[in-house]
Amino acid sequence: MHHTTDNSSDQALSRPTLLLAMQPGLAGRLLADHHRSRLTALARTDPGLVAHDLADPPPAVATALAGAEVLLTSWGATPLTAAVLDRAPSLRAVIHAGGSVKPHVTAACWGRGITVTSAAAANAQPVAEYTLAAILFANKRVLHSAHRYRALRAPHDWLRELDGAGNHRRTVGVIGASRIGRRVIELLRPFDLTVLLHDPYVDEAEADRLGVTLASLDDLCAASDVVTVHAPQLPATHHLLDARRLALLPDGATLINTARGTLVDETALLPELVTGRISAVLDVTDPELPPPDSPLYDLPNVLLTPHLAGSLGGELHRMADQALDELERYAKGLPFADPVRPEGLGRSA
Repeated sequence: MHHTTDNSSDQALSRPTLLLAMQPGLAGRLLADHHRSRLTALARTDPGLVAHDLADPPPAVATALAGAEVLLTSWGATPLTAAVLDRAPSLRAVIHAGGSVKPHVTAACWGRGITVTSAAAANAQPVAEYTLAAILFANKRVLHSAHRYRALRAPHDWLRELDGAGNHRRTVGVIGASRIGRRVIELLRPFDLTVLLHDPYVDEAEADRLGVTLASLDDLCAASDVVTVHAPQLPATHHLLDARRLALLPDGATLINTARGTLVDETALLPELVTGRISAVLDVTDPELPPPDSPLYDLPNVLLTPHLAGSLGGELHRMADQALDELERYAKGLPFADPVRPEGLGRSA
């Protein structure tokens, strides 16, 4: 086996052969100059060679893939099917500089004993930050007030109109104690908020450690001023928030979705939004790009963003840092600090 239990920090590097695999244009944004220098110190690789298609690779990629011990992947990586893995007989590890590995790590990888790690923890941070900002703005009724201010352009009794707004002693419902959900809970701790959590895998003892109150999904929806969705996309979570549960949200509540669009029944959500009964902050929708005539673009009580809560710009470098930390562990013969295991994929994004 490549990995050992030696935790020595000065263990010699093996410098495994590595190939980058991700969508076009991403490697240049993901890896700064210091990342490329570190990458070439840790592995035998050409950082200028990036595989965009492992299923039908050009000759240079096919040659690199045939000898690669490690793939450093990110968004848009080719699914690692049995046919692709047949082209990579030396492959032992996949290090993903991104969140979920479900789009490209297949059962064939686990069947061949390939070890996998992901920078999901690094990618969770900006999503949680986006969510925190959305929660605080929602309770403050910032979106509503901005639209009203633009329309009025005159003196107005804002204290009367916004009576009951603000973040003091409001209730936030978190659906899913995922990495992101847990980070959101951590970020909410300094504020004077009550946090409810719905997650079927969290018991009372763990909820106490998290500082939240467990609630059924129905009770959470009915009691929360803001509901934020952080559950994984699974068959069991399809339309988790359906018409009945959306109707439980109090008048004036805000729904935040940074998870996946399919967790919310959008045909049931739209009427609630069109009437203005509730508001929404939607970074994901179903379909991912709403049609041009969708009301979501123009409703004053909807903040619609183009799936940008995750890492972008300089935040990509945080994922690269975590991926290269894992590569260094691998090169030293150490186990990954944050491994992905197949048995956990049924409960993760």
